Amino acid sequence: MNFSPKPQYARWFMIISSLVITTLILWNVLLFFEQLKESERSKMEIFAAAQKALAETADILPKGKDARQLDASLSNLYLLIVSGNNTIPTLDYNIEDEVYIPLNIPNGDALSQEELAQLAKEYALTNEPIDIVWDGVKSSTIYYGNSSTLGQIKYFPIALLVIVILFIAIIYFYYLTSKSSAQNLLWAGMAKETAHQIGTPLSSLVGWTEILKTEDVNPDYIKEMVKDIDRLETITDRFSKIGSIPDLVEVDIIEETKVTFDYLENRSSKLIKFSIDLPEGELPVMLNKQLYGWTIENMFKNAIDAMKGKGDLTVVITRDANYAKVLISDTGKGIQKNKFNSIFEPGFTTKKRGWGLGLSLAKRIIEEYHDGKVGVLKSEIDKGTTMQIQLKLVSDA
Repeated sequence: MNFSPKPQYARWFMIISSLVITTLILWNVLLFFEQLKESERSKMEIFAAAQKALAETADILPKGKDARQLDASLSNLYLLIVSGNNTIPTLDYNIEDEVYIPLNIPNGDALSQEELAQLAKEYALTNEPIDIVWDGVKSSTIYYGNSSTLGQIKYFPIALLVIVILFIAIIYFYYLTSKSSAQNLLWAGMAKETAHQIGTPLSSLVGWTEILKTEDVNPDYIKEMVKDIDRLETITDRFSKIGSIPDLVEVDIIEETKVTFDYLENRSSKLIKFSIDLPEGELPVMLNKQLYGWTIENMFKNAIDAMKGKGDLTVVITRDANYAKVLISDTGKGIQKNKFNSIFEPGFTTKKRGWGLGLSLAKRIIEEYHDGKVGVLKSEIDKGTTMQIQLKLVSDA
């Protein structure tokens, strides 16, 4: 059975809308980038044309005062064009002198001609160089790179994409947590309602048992009925505690484990061989007895199912400096290593009939309510599995 929520239209609408908006923004940024790049190309072509025009006018200008005035005007125009280029890094290569003249390059004057030549190669890969041809002969070549503004815009789509991915991740995480919270509330409500519904007939059964005690009924029958009623009261108490913060008291984990062990051993198939290895003394931990017993019971039943009702079930309790450890081993079919975590997910089950909630409840009870740990210690296919519960010992132990 799978409890995964169905996709929500609102979530997918927000995600798809975000992707569409991001695509449009990236497309417009790309267009703007290309326009800016073309604008810089045009600026450099004007720069090169101004140089060429200034050189060509030197031979065709008439002599005299008017020529000097025109020459001064052209020089001013050239200087105006050159001064207008204060953002684009440029290298003007004079072919006759074999010299690179840097412009708008940080520390360009301190660079050697070899370094400038290498920089020109890099610029040529970024933008196509512009040749200046005068009188049919190429006199110089303009190499230029991207301006700082263009360089910054180039990384803008990446930053925007990262932001959108984070935004989508936040939305997805929000919906996951909200769905998980809603499911938790639903299960808690169902459990409490179940406990409430069981309570009424249970009270009647207690009353009928008292009446039977006054009748001529075999006491052994009544004794067994009382045991089952006590069991139902324990189950009701467990269900009523789901969704609430349980009270923890200091108890001996050895004794509490043995209580559940004895109960299930007496009520399980004789084909299951139960064994338990307990240390001497006591191992005091903070426990909720009902919930801990429920956990052990679920793990025992899971082990019995894995053995298909026939095999060895062994419980070993050990301790280290800070923790008490309960190891539950079976001789069942084993668990694949990549499923060690999946078996604790709600709804995960390999049985045709099953809700897949036993181990999920066990994990929640131990880790959320008791601040302990539960997991697969080891497992081999067709040989068996060992599960481990780890709980912190009371500090003065």
